[in-house]
Amino acid sequence: MKKENQGVKMKTLKRILVILAVILLGVNSVFAGGGTRNGTGGASELIIPVGAQGIALGGSGTATATGLDALYWNPAGISGMTNSVAAEFSHMNYIADIGVEYGAVGVNFEGFGIVALDVKSLNIGNIPVTTNDQPDGTGQTFSPEFLVAGATYAKQLTDRISIGLTFHYISETIAQVSASGFAVNAGVQYKDLGDITGLNFGLAINNIGPQMTFGGTGLLVKASPAGSSSTPTDAFLRAPSFYSIEAAAFDLPSSIDVGLGYALSIDDVNALQFSGTFENNNFSGDLYNVGAEYGYNKMLFVRVGYSYSPVDQDADYIYGFTAGAGINYDLGGVTLKVDYAYRSVKYFDANQVFEISLGF
Repeated sequence: MKKENQGVKMKTLKRILVILAVILLGVNSVFAGGGTRNGTGGASELIIPVGAQGIALGGSGTATATGLDALYWNPAGISGMTNSVAAEFSHMNYIADIGVEYGAVGVNFEGFGIVALDVKSLNIGNIPVTTNDQPDGTGQTFSPEFLVAGATYAKQLTDRISIGLTFHYISETIAQVSASGFAVNAGVQYKDLGDITGLNFGLAINNIGPQMTFGGTGLLVKASPAGSSSTPTDAFLRAPSFYSIEAAAFDLPSSIDVGLGYALSIDDVNALQFSGTFENNNFSGDLYNVGAEYGYNKMLFVRVGYSYSPVDQDADYIYGFTAGAGINYDLGGVTLKVDYAYRSVKYFDANQVFEISLGF
């Protein structure tokens, strides 16, 4: 019977890998040129990380992230949610005084899987309106609005294999122009790889979707038709009119993440977990992320991590060392988690994340 179960697991894994291989071949052109196209993509709010645990681990949780913490790193990981209902809220002090607000809720439907909803928004603040005639400001202000809303489904197919799929709606509004689009994330996690207890594998494909384009009244300009003269008759017949500027479309910042993790139980109360992820990006250099977590009695956690980009070192890759801590406390029917993460940043204040999670 055990051999039959192993055979079923291997067949299931092979099917998943075949499907993922087809997807990878289909999106291969998206990633051509990788680090040679730095800064030419759009919708960068998609790649602002959320989840204090994953950030503290340097973004290395592709294979190890579980529960709602996994929504950003690998949607397959939320299948490990043990509560019937869970909610998570976080605030991050991002670069240039930008605030990132995030909230997520997940529901565990027995026999069906996990369904989760999440929202991420950027608080950029007010920006003065300037014009060619008034470069110092008109006295008016505008506030850009960036929003990403997601719906995720994940299921644990066997005791080792989990899959997940996320659909994201993207909305950007800047003054009188806006753009919207959608993106898809897909992931798989495999536990006890090679029958080695504690060795986990993860693969995630992120932000695959069509190009986005800005439109709106902010792209209207008043101009005279080309070739018009200044004679009174011609000026009357061909007066200046409003014309719409056609904005160029832009691609989404897609990535493919491959990760490994290893969990080691020292004794009944002390545990260690090591994780690493290779991240291939279509509009920036490749990243190598590593992290480690120490857990005491499944209640107190200390985390460290590091993110490295060999391609972008000469271009001053601004992120590096990360750290954090968390407390997981059972209140009797309600699980309370409080997590904190710190991410060092060159030229700007460090990113700091405060997160509260509740499980019922």
